[in-house]
Amino acid sequence: MRMGLIAAAMVAAAAMAWFPARAADRANFQQQPASREARQVADWAVHSRDHGGMPFVIVDKVHSRVFVFDGRGELLGAAPALLGLAQGDHSVPGIGQRKMSSIRPEERTTPAGRFVATLARSLQGDDILWVDYDAAIALHRVIATAPKERRLQRLDSRTASDHRITYGCINVPVKFFDTVVAAAFHAGTGIVYVLPETRPASEVFGSYDVDATGTTK
Repeated sequence: MRMGLIAAAMVAAAAMAWFPARAADRANFQQQPASREARQVADWAVHSRDHGGMPFVIVDKVHSRVFVFDGRGELLGAAPALLGLAQGDHSVPGIGQRKMSSIRPEERTTPAGRFVATLARSLQGDDILWVDYDAAIALHRVIATAPKERRLQRLDSRTASDHRITYGCINVPVKFFDTVVAAAFHAGTGIVYVLPETRPASEVFGSYDVDATGTTK
């Protein structure tokens, strides 16, 4: 799996080399409500071709939303998400090799950053989208096997704190994963941008504003 992710990263880098920026390009959210930072990073990714023409995902931790785009920057779908219990933009070193029972509540973060992601099989045989393999962070179908956690109800909640429950993985509705995420990434790799919650997105990605005419500011 590790070698596969390294190969995917090389493919992504090669793709970026021959996708030139075009001045008028922006992401098309198709009237889907989104935060300013989600729009800025999506517009920047398309305008700069940072996504290399591959499908990409914006994970807005502050608003607990996931947006999936095709390689042209057209929105394929959006959905609520469950995220790491603790606030923070970094993973504890070595956390991916630890047993879940040893992970303390304050360590259950969803790391921010740009990740080369690919569909793969979990140890249970389910297809998941690996985001940060070393930290064992994936985007996958919501897991509702522990009724007391009320994960399905949390997905529907409009209270931000209700969406913070996982060990760091990004949980989305089952139908959304099957019809949007898996469909977008079935042919290969893509990029996942997990927005930070403790600092501006521009500090993490080097993103910039793209105005209505496609110019930067």
